[in-house]
Amino acid sequence: MRKALIVWGGWDGHQPKEVGEIFAELLRKESFDVTVSDTLDAYKNAELMAQLDLIVPVWTMGTITQEQLRPLLDTVRAGCGIAGCHGGMADSFRNEVEYQYMVGGQWVAHPGNDGVLYEVNMTDAEDPLTAGIGDFEVSTEKYYMHVDPAIKVHATTSFDDVKMPVVWTKTWGAGRVYYNSLGHQANIVQMPQTLELMRRGFLWAARG
Repeated sequence: MRKALIVWGGWDGHQPKEVGEIFAELLRKESFDVTVSDTLDAYKNAELMAQLDLIVPVWTMGTITQEQLRPLLDTVRAGCGIAGCHGGMADSFRNEVEYQYMVGGQWVAHPGNDGVLYEVNMTDAEDPLTAGIGDFEVSTEKYYMHVDPAIKVHATTSFDDVKMPVVWTKTWGAGRVYYNSLGHQANIVQMPQTLELMRRGFLWAARG
């Protein structure tokens, strides 16, 4: 049985506890042994970190110590997958550029704030991460991201003439990284399209 760690916290506006519970249920249905923690000190548990196949961060903003961050970065670099969504993964620890380097991007704006209606477009209808999902509309925050040119983009949205990544993958050392900018609150995470994208992302990123 593969092992996953979900660490939730940070800004409450993203409903991290509720989102963490949704992800825990989803992973358990996929036969993961799931540990859920509400403290970044979980990353300092060397015995736990050595057993992990997947890390799911659900932590917007906040700060992280080097004693917490270093094991996270090193564990992913050594081959553990990491996968998450929205600000819970790509707007965490704004001063930690190495964390952003691992993630592959950082939130910088959401013009119009919550409730913007926009379309999410799959970039490759045959890709296993997106096949059969199709383009869809969503009313939520629309993330403008600064992104690493090394990412592989799986879904986009449009800001005028800019194609902005919504779903991407990359690697960090031997670890796989999956990100989805959807997921402002639990209701968006529970949308069938978002939940299926996350399910596939978790399975893709997880070691083994």
